[in-house]
Amino acid sequence: MTTASSGPPVKLSLPLEYQESIFKELRDKDELVILARGLGLLRIVTNLLHSYDAAGDNLVIVVGADERENAWLGEALAEHYAISRSPMARGMKVINTDKASVTMRERFYSQGGVLSITSRILVVDLLSTLLDPSTVTGLVVLHAEKVVPTSLEAFIVRIYRQFNKAGFLKAFSDSPEPFIGNYAPLTTTMRHLFLNKPSQCSLWPRFEETVAVSLEGKRKAEVIELEVPMTDAMRDIQNAVMESVDVSVRELRKANTGLDMDDWTLDSALHKNFDVIVRRQLDPVWHRVSWRTKQIANDLTVLRSILHSLLSYDCVSLIKYLDTILAAHSPPPGSTRQNQSPWLFLDAANTIFQSAKNRVYGGKVDDAGLNPNSLPETLHPVLEEQPKWDTLSEVLDEIEMDIYSNPIMRDDSTGVVLVMCNDQRTCRQIREYLETRHVRPDKQSTDHQTNGENTDQDEGKASANLILRRKLREYLEWKQTFAKVSASLFEENQNSLNGSKDSATSTPLRGKAPPNKRRRVRGGGSAGLAGRTASGAISTDDKASQVASLLAEIRPTEADALQKPDVIVDDLEETDKDYFELYDMPDLVVVHPFDGDMDDHILEELRPRYIIMYELDAAFVRRVEVYRSSHANRTARVYFMYYGGSVEEQRYLSAVRREKDSFTRLIQERGRMPITLTHDANPSGPDPEDAFLRTINSRIAGGGQLAATATPPKVIVDVREFRSALPSLLHGRSMIVTPCQLTVGDYVLSPEICVERKSVRDLIQSFRSGRLFNQAETMLQHYQYPMLLIEFDHNKSFTLDPFADFSSSNSSSSALKIPDSDSKDLSSKLVLLTLAFPRLRIIWSSSPFQTADIFAELKKNRSEPDPLAAVQAGLAAEDGDPNDRVFNQTPQDMLRCVPGVNGNVLGRLILETRDVMDVANMEVGELTEMVGGEAGRQIARFFGRSVFMEEKV
Repeated sequence: MTTASSGPPVKLSLPLEYQESIFKELRDKDELVILARGLGLLRIVTNLLHSYDAAGDNLVIVVGADERENAWLGEALAEHYAISRSPMARGMKVINTDKASVTMRERFYSQGGVLSITSRILVVDLLSTLLDPSTVTGLVVLHAEKVVPTSLEAFIVRIYRQFNKAGFLKAFSDSPEPFIGNYAPLTTTMRHLFLNKPSQCSLWPRFEETVAVSLEGKRKAEVIELEVPMTDAMRDIQNAVMESVDVSVRELRKANTGLDMDDWTLDSALHKNFDVIVRRQLDPVWHRVSWRTKQIANDLTVLRSILHSLLSYDCVSLIKYLDTILAAHSPPPGSTRQNQSPWLFLDAANTIFQSAKNRVYGGKVDDAGLNPNSLPETLHPVLEEQPKWDTLSEVLDEIEMDIYSNPIMRDDSTGVVLVMCNDQRTCRQIREYLETRHVRPDKQSTDHQTNGENTDQDEGKASANLILRRKLREYLEWKQTFAKVSASLFEENQNSLNGSKDSATSTPLRGKAPPNKRRRVRGGGSAGLAGRTASGAISTDDKASQVASLLAEIRPTEADALQKPDVIVDDLEETDKDYFELYDMPDLVVVHPFDGDMDDHILEELRPRYIIMYELDAAFVRRVEVYRSSHANRTARVYFMYYGGSVEEQRYLSAVRREKDSFTRLIQERGRMPITLTHDANPSGPDPEDAFLRTINSRIAGGGQLAATATPPKVIVDVREFRSALPSLLHGRSMIVTPCQLTVGDYVLSPEICVERKSVRDLIQSFRSGRLFNQAETMLQHYQYPMLLIEFDHNKSFTLDPFADFSSSNSSSSALKIPDSDSKDLSSKLVLLTLAFPRLRIIWSSSPFQTADIFAELKKNRSEPDPLAAVQAGLAAEDGDPNDRVFNQTPQDMLRCVPGVNGNVLGRLILETRDVMDVANMEVGELTEMVGGEAGRQIARFFGRSVFMEEKV
């Protein structure tokens, strides 16, 4: 496809019809494009940028791109240049904090082209006029779902549209779900993007007619759906975890009746962000919810991670992970405090741990005796394999036979087999399985499990017995080491509790019912469960003899010794001794994790003929559809693997349904969206007289005076503060925001007022490091009214109690801390701060919105700050008025403790004397003449008193 412009035609790469339609709309008007995931958003953005880059004399700014997207766009633009050979194209330059200096950025802006700039750098350059907004050809905003009133992207668009009415603006998003959260979110986002018409919102779901026709034509990929059944033990664990999640959700609904809990269902719990959504709804009332609610909210994250581990981890890794969870939730040995999570006391929890253990090892029946309740003395490995492993091996054998039957490629595809999964851990697991699936341990070590006939029959069948035996050996060694480390860590705690234990031995029936009142414990009780202790807690410990017998059965064999070590980094020191060559493409099996838009590069570079989706991902399914539909001379066979009746299948279907419902609601909202009409009566700028009238403050109650100014108020902001939302809100209140590199304070409101802003997290860290005391001292030295602003999150509770959960770096996410001690500790530090600096004023703000209101009130009837003076504060010694001189804070604190010294006396002493020694050596007459009779006599008496006076008496 080619596009016409003022210069020669530009070659583009848009093979599908819907891609051409989106590109034509973007060239004709400003709009917001919301595209379904996997439909090639970055490809469309790349072609759009190349069309402006090839035209020349353009300055296009890309906002909101992360580091990986910058690499994707830069490489794609370079490929477009190599194909089209456009003489005016310059490619894309990236400006970030690591490389770009002020001089370099100014040169890039003057040269033009396509620039990708981080939001914080761009907003500072726009405010400081290093980049003139009127010279910008247009903005390209990625991740438009993040454009909210407090975001830097909304701040950038506001400044851009304030000084540039003619430039274009194109916004993109491939996440429709955030646009349906609050009331009219799509309308709100378009208002922040200065898009006023419903026609400027373009929606492209998968079910859109043009998209469906483009992807469902004759060039469809061959898809083979493989439903893999779970084992009985896996199904039991999944049902038990879902039961625990259901109980936890019902407990949350019961304890928090005043919240919006329509989405707190078991089906919603399958969503990957469910625990985040619950915590976000509880955050505003986090200080009022019970301790049990806080613990259950954190347990939801743990339970969802167990569900993920069940389907992706092998059986040994799963039991190791469960042991880690149990250790993290258990009280220290010897502690009487019961702080375990409620779900651990359910029968379902016992099912989880017992079934996970039975998948790894179990007891021999002949050693257990006739009593079914007795534990076996010896254990043998079970080592249940993941069902997908066997299916994956069968699929690879089928592919190998297909390649052998059809050795000649009839199209442009290679014979590469691409296996896609969720994360790197699963990739390593699959690679290790494929390397050892045909390697068997010695027959002597497996004769007790199978007879010779079955062994001969299974000789050619794939098996993961070798790697599971090695993992089991490592797990048993880890468990022994973990027990020793735990015992040594809690030894001191046990010694400190010896006193309480001794007192408890004098009353042996304490905590127990009398013998004649004890009830019988049946199998359903906590004490009747084989995997629980007397208190009802789960126990996973085995006897030493059992572990020894198990280790003897899985000892390393010759097959283990022949395996090559896992090489992570090869330094290639022996390249001269070995012969290296490239593998043939049909011989390659590439295992790769899902990587978002980067998967498009994988498909284009490998050109795989066979694609195995080991795990489900709706976006990758569409990427394969786009890849196959874009290339008529390439074929692709896709194997679609999933566990039937599992949460994996339900999560996939729920994600597809949620995206479809999101687009449906967006289409409905766009149909009801009003048209915003704007009338720019003065294109050259606002009327000066009208601007002056808008600044008049007519509120003169309480003896006030009518105040008016022709210029809007000014606030000097430290450049590091542009990570927060406050500068954007101040600019939205028609204040002039001047970015500077400040040494003292974060915000300068007037020549006398300086504000140091701290979020609660930053406040805790500043107290720990002692940085806050130094900052307060420097503000006291240079400003008459220093202020400490403690700003809370807009969606969090306005109290210090919730922040006690993370105020200690040693606290884990699963074991919450009681907030009383930490919140009191933080309050006491604030009291000490105010005692050390009496002139320091503390401002409490519930949100950045309230902070903007506070700043507006503080600036009333105040003169405007000088940026040069604010930058110079703290850099060099000052001369001039003695009242403005900088004094050391420590001698002042010492003199305040002297009898007779108050605020006025202290001011006279620090102005008239050089140091504390001068004050101590002065006579009574000199002091009386300086500070008065009574104060002078008290000071002289204090310094003249002998330390040996009491001994002489």
